[in-house]
Amino acid sequence: MRAVRRQNTAPEIRVRSVLHRVGLRFRIHQKNLPGSPDIVLAKHKTVVFVHGCFWHRHPGCRYATTPKTRQEFWIPKFDANIKRDARKEAQLRELGWRVLVVWECETKDLLALEARLRREFDLPLSGPRTP
Repeated sequence: MRAVRRQNTAPEIRVRSVLHRVGLRFRIHQKNLPGSPDIVLAKHKTVVFVHGCFWHRHPGCRYATTPKTRQEFWIPKFDANIKRDARKEAQLRELGWRVLVVWECETKDLLALEARLRREFDLPLSGPRTP
């Protein structure tokens, strides 16, 4: 588990690339906000968490598997992750932030990801730049 990165993961970099390509500017990993969001778009009062499907238990996702061994370790760990995510999202909303969650599996299709982010930020769906 030591090899699992906390910041600057491939899915996170894909999301940042798409946001930048559509013209949005942001900060990353702001420690002064609850949960230290992956991406902070202050102009839009929006934070983006890029969640790994396995670690954050994406409902209905084929990547959110549970290991067969040591389930007494894994299940409480996953439950704690889910509860912490909900707590941090609630804290951010109380502070007036809009919270978006992008799942790892959503980053595999860059065109669909770009379309989703354009809709979230009311940007035109068609533009001169596509991946």
